[in-house]
Amino acid sequence: MTDEAERIKSYELVPLDGGGLDPFTAGSHIDLHLPNKMIRSYSLLNDQRERHRYVVAVNKDAASRGGSSFLHDHVRVGDTLTVSAPKNNFPLYEDAELSVLIAGGIGITPLLSMIRRLEFLGRRWDLFYAAKARAAAAFLDEIGSLRPNVHLNLQVDVDDERSGRMFDVASIVKQAPAQAHLYCCGPAPMLKAFEAAAADRPQNSVHVEYFQARETPVLEGGFEVRLARSNRTIAVEAGKTILDSLLEAGLTPNYACSQGVCGTCETRVLEGTPDHRDQYLSEEEQASNKTIMICCSGSRTRTLVLDL
Repeated sequence: MTDEAERIKSYELVPLDGGGLDPFTAGSHIDLHLPNKMIRSYSLLNDQRERHRYVVAVNKDAASRGGSSFLHDHVRVGDTLTVSAPKNNFPLYEDAELSVLIAGGIGITPLLSMIRRLEFLGRRWDLFYAAKARAAAAFLDEIGSLRPNVHLNLQVDVDDERSGRMFDVASIVKQAPAQAHLYCCGPAPMLKAFEAAAADRPQNSVHVEYFQARETPVLEGGFEVRLARSNRTIAVEAGKTILDSLLEAGLTPNYACSQGVCGTCETRVLEGTPDHRDQYLSEEEQASNKTIMICCSGSRTRTLVLDL
């Protein structure tokens, strides 16, 4: 465990048997199964060539529901954690002529792994890194030590150093060359501004990674989910999500972030119309109504039939 910045710690995870870990690619994340029964997803920040360790960084969120606060307050060196195999919903396109990386706070973590990969490949990159204060900007020294002239590719934008002006995501997007691939990871308002600014760019060159939900989960209840494989029907009451209801019924669906961000709980829809509230599916995928994130989305129909 290492203190990386104010309220940010990194955690180096090594296998108990001393063997090699599953490979990963830049932009990947792993799920940590915490002793308090929570499952949380964190981006890998180390070099994808490494097989002896996974490294994640965690910001202690003031509004933590038990994930980041538990890691900061209770997990200690020598503890054993169960983690998932790496998954990548935010892949790096290695052949791009230029990669423009935009980070907000702890959103630097997947982008740091991308920078390591781009440096290894000799590819061009620019990083725009926004933080509340320099003391809260993790890994600046590490990025600065990559090579002597790294400052030519790095712009740090700190709230208390810009005299009240806002971090200008739109200008960064506008100035990026047409052939560049753009990546953004940070708080929801930054991602919203980034997506709006990049709306006219080719969709396959614009990449976002959400850490937090931008919409509230569906909690109205008043519908039922029929589980085709289990041959069970579960009522979803007001104040509960589909996931809550399934867990209370003794079922064990896959889930992790509980915010519709990581994609772990994606479930096939056989009948009915979901009320989508996730940040994982594209607009086209949501419109098809073929799958649903059961941790946050609900149903627009009285019954929703799921492949569970």
